[in-house]
Amino acid sequence: MIGRLRGILALKQPPWLVIDVNGVGYELEAPMSTFYDLPELGREVSLFTHYAQKEDSVSLYGFLRESERRLFRDVQKVSGIGAKIALAVLSGVSVDEFARLVQAGDVTALTRIPGIGKKTAERMVVELRDRAADLAGGGSSGMPAPAGDPVADAATALQQLGYKPAEAARMARDGAAPGDDAAAIIRKALQSALR
Repeated sequence: MIGRLRGILALKQPPWLVIDVNGVGYELEAPMSTFYDLPELGREVSLFTHYAQKEDSVSLYGFLRESERRLFRDVQKVSGIGAKIALAVLSGVSVDEFARLVQAGDVTALTRIPGIGKKTAERMVVELRDRAADLAGGGSSGMPAPAGDPVADAATALQQLGYKPAEAARMARDGAAPGDDAAAIIRKALQSALR
């Protein structure tokens, strides 16, 4: 399910946005990559959303492009990274540039992003390298990634089961055969993991 919020842009005050949806104002945090491309106040806007609930708070995040939301989620899977640093990543580099830096293992460039130290940058490279190619291909059209990529869907599902991103991606690739849907790939990957 893809979370979307469509309404009138009522407030732009980085990092905060308010979207008026039929008289109800939704306050969201957004990265600067989203702020750069927002319409004028009073105009309609449609955002991909990420809802986060903690013991003591609830937060809503907004992104113009699905690739940004996906990167926001993936970056937070790296040990020691939360929403604040994930927003800083998206505010500091584009999705394609981040993917290029991770694939190249450019720890020095990653440490130039506010909040990212050397050890965090190294963890990002190790834990996200296999996902970086998927992120780079995400595009910036503002449309969701096309349905029907069963290998990516299977890798995401395997991550939800507790496998690390690199391991989940490998398992999904190894389990895929032409014509398989995500469920078939997941089943094969899990069977293979038990051998």
